[in-house]
Amino acid sequence: MATSKPWVVNASPLILLGKLNRLDLLERMAPSLHVPEGVIREVSQGHQRDLATSSSVTWADMHRHPDVPVLPTVDHWDLGAGESQVISLCLEISAVAVLDDGEARACARTHELPLIGTLGIILRARRLGLLPAARPLIEQLIAAGSFLDRTLVERELAKLGE
Repeated sequence: MATSKPWVVNASPLILLGKLNRLDLLERMAPSLHVPEGVIREVSQGHQRDLATSSSVTWADMHRHPDVPVLPTVDHWDLGAGESQVISLCLEISAVAVLDDGEARACARTHELPLIGTLGIILRARRLGLLPAARPLIEQLIAAGSFLDRTLVERELAKLGE
């Protein structure tokens, strides 16, 4: 997905990339980044418990976007505040939604938004030569508690020659 569109980042990719110490991938791949206030509030709830989450909050503050009014077509999906703000902001500024949650991704697809998730970011970074290998980060992602379909992961890694 080559794009000049800004990216709007949700909590899960923010936290997971923070745990992998690879928030830099977002900055290296997106022309501009936005983290809605609602997402920062969600991530901040775990701020005291985890050093990686704390660094994610600090990083997100640099890309903070004020609270976004949730559009009625998004609101009826009954998503979390952060996800609803991500999708609403993407619709407002014509941006790429950075989401992992299945229901939020379904909502974004319904609104015909371009999407990428944490796995997609790692795979794309590898394709762009920003990573020497994707497998180690994906294994760390799984160890950090991410559920990933192993068949999908192996198929995508095979495409990369890993």
